[in-house]
Amino acid sequence: MIHVFVRRSSDVEYLTGDRADELADARRGAPGWWLRGTGDAHSSDDVAAVLQTTARATVVGYDVVVAAPRPLSILIALDAQAASGVVAAHRAGVLAAIDYLEDRALVVRQRVEGGEYLRRANWSRVVGFTHGINRSGEPHLHDHVLVGARPDHESTVADSRSLFAHLPAADALYRATLRFGVNQHTARTAWRSFAGVEGVSDLDEGYRAIWGGHADERGEKPSWTREEVVARWSRDQRRFEPYGVIREPPRRFFDPHQFAATFEGATRIARRDLVRAFADASTFGAEASVVGATIDELHPHLRTARGLDERPVSLTEARRLTPEVARDRSYERSSGIDDGRYLERVGVSLLRESRNRSDR
Repeated sequence: MIHVFVRRSSDVEYLTGDRADELADARRGAPGWWLRGTGDAHSSDDVAAVLQTTARATVVGYDVVVAAPRPLSILIALDAQAASGVVAAHRAGVLAAIDYLEDRALVVRQRVEGGEYLRRANWSRVVGFTHGINRSGEPHLHDHVLVGARPDHESTVADSRSLFAHLPAADALYRATLRFGVNQHTARTAWRSFAGVEGVSDLDEGYRAIWGGHADERGEKPSWTREEVVARWSRDQRRFEPYGVIREPPRRFFDPHQFAATFEGATRIARRDLVRAFADASTFGAEASVVGATIDELHPHLRTARGLDERPVSLTEARRLTPEVARDRSYERSSGIDDGRYLERVGVSLLRESRNRSDR
């Protein structure tokens, strides 16, 4: 999940001082990594320079916390062979989410002759810090991504309302990219159910009981080596009691029923809503670029939509991907079709069928 915390201080010692050794064998390099910009992510001065603002603003930036679904965090504790693949997929998902926010949510408002206009903006530098535990020492894969309140070469801060409005879509893209990466780079299968439950193949639900992710007291985050935290997790597993494994959904990479159900009761649907719905309906994940390209193929008039006031579409337009149109578009792993190409093919095919129906 993605949560955003407003930063009013440029003190970044909490992040630069955490070596996050719990992921030493699973993560490539240090916990700090640049999504935009170059330099030493260990240096507090370089990291703090990301938090740009104006003389009149009190907000210097945002801490975008991107956390993996609990089953995938637990997988890092249970499956050493899958851990590096999960962390790599997580970082790819973080990058996809930030790319989306920068492309669609980062705008500045400009007043010209009594009118107000939105102008697209960019961040000059973005830095993330990848951690593997929470304050209780439980497995908790997440990133702290720092962005500035003032975009690059701008004299005003970005519209924060737009940033928060696009978070659900960015979160859905993160999770879809994460599922896709886990399925590509590990022997496990990550999926999302119709009810929105994120799961992993052969993972007993009893592990959620010992690593629930909720603590009564929030103390300082411990600093453990990889060996120490693995030993801690091994002790925790002594309390494990089998509960059962949730069955995987049918091997259909896109669930049109779930896509249509997303808009139940909605009247004004923006491009960001379509992106979120398509990403969530991609049961076994999808690349963010494929999700965006498919939505743009189906709704070309929304290709330039961004900011808070995206042009809405009707419920009828949004439900172009109906169960009738997508019926029998199932995908079996044994077919050898690449996941991304499959979704791209589905999007183009659905667009063609939609146009054919409108021409009748």
